[in-house]
Amino acid sequence: MATPSSHNSPSESEAKLLRFSVFELDLDAGELRKNGKRVRLQEQPFQVLAMLLENAGRVVTRDALRQKIWPADTFVDFDHSLNTAVNKIRDSLSDSASSPRFIETLARRGYRFIAPVDGITTSQGAAPLAAAVPVSTSVEETTIADTAIEETVLHPELHVPVPHRGLVRALFMLIQVMFLAFYLAALSHLHDVDRIATSFLTGWKAPLLVGVVLVTGTVGIPLRFYLISAVAFDFRKLGENFRKLFPFVLALDQLWAIAPFLLLPQIGVGLAFAATAALLYVPFSERTLVRMAYRDDKALPPPNGDRRDKR
Repeated sequence: MATPSSHNSPSESEAKLLRFSVFELDLDAGELRKNGKRVRLQEQPFQVLAMLLENAGRVVTRDALRQKIWPADTFVDFDHSLNTAVNKIRDSLSDSASSPRFIETLARRGYRFIAPVDGITTSQGAAPLAAAVPVSTSVEETTIADTAIEETVLHPELHVPVPHRGLVRALFMLIQVMFLAFYLAALSHLHDVDRIATSFLTGWKAPLLVGVVLVTGTVGIPLRFYLISAVAFDFRKLGENFRKLFPFVLALDQLWAIAPFLLLPQIGVGLAFAATAALLYVPFSERTLVRMAYRDDKALPPPNGDRRDKR
């Protein structure tokens, strides 16, 4: 089996220290350190973490981990051992499976290290990470240093600081609830829509507007329920499905961006234009939020283990 190569660092034979956020992994010493202080981590979790770091940004399959760390002649419950190892790594990194900052789980496939990793060789004479935060540093200064380093953790696709995944999903869900409220309000007051349309439009235009509201609102309701339920249950293929739905969502959202003009007698022309301008940007915000919470695995190159399996 070919040894997985590093994504953002030198090869395994050259890179002796793998640094990410406030942590560093010393491959020679077999140690994980935080701000220069050793963090207890057993051998198998250490090997799993090393393999994830060497393939940072790419999916490391469960099969690749099995072949590298649990050879065929090792009689263990692989699934239990791997899950235990990953949980111990997350405990050591203060990471979370539901809102990962470092290790992302891809159901039934494997894992991916999502934070930037720097590979440093011993020949570079790199100073230990502890030099950046002296042992005598106060608790407050250490916290500031930790925060400054963690702020450099960027999303691999959007190049923005990695947000809290739960917050991103909540914002996306609120947008869907907002549009759902638009549809329900318009359909429940369709006679008012007809009255307002008739007062501003003449001839066939008023009935056409009412028909558009009726059709798009009826179609939009199941769409929003699907997106709300997908986010609520954290459907992992939502990113892929939303990319396919986006042209339709864009057209629908752009059409309903003029909804504030239905309230023109109540809010006035200025506020109606301001609300419409904000709503015109909403579908692009939806797309960005989905990309933050549900990245496209196909956009990233597979690890060497995947390429080898396909040959």
